Amino acid sequence: MTYNFLLFLHVIGATVLLGTGAGIAFFMVVSNRSRDAALIAHVSGIVVLADALFTASAAMLQPVTGYLLARQAGSPILEGWLALSLALYVFVGAFWLPVVWMQIRMRKLAISARDSGTPLPARYHRLYRWWFAFGFPAFGAVLAIVWLMLTKPSF
Repeated sequence: MTYNFLLFLHVIGATVLLGTGAGIAFFMVVSNRSRDAALIAHVSGIVVLADALFTASAAMLQPVTGYLLARQAGSPILEGWLALSLALYVFVGAFWLPVVWMQIRMRKLAISARDSGTPLPARYHRLYRWWFAFGFPAFGAVLAIVWLMLTKPSF
């Protein structure tokens, strides 16, 4: 593959990760504010699907396209800004994987509350607070990775 095509795929992957992450967060926060179990069940189902289709596929392709780009450019991947990007990528994954589990669990709890006509349980609200808190470091790290990709600082 040519460098420009790999770069295109890599940039598309980064925008999918950033855009899907921001979109998922927005829709989860807005639906949660409603406290409507039916709405939350519906939206969280879409969020889980979007994470599986878009985020997971982009997350798997990013390291592949990044490695191929670095190889074609002759850049050592375990040095400088590339190494920091990889470390941040692992950091993001350490937050994203539990978030996926939380989203699936919140969806199940919302479906159960909807189907039984009961309010969302305390467990749902605890999971939501953790989900919300995990989003900040992960989103910040994704922004840092994009900055590193654009500026390629030397250190």
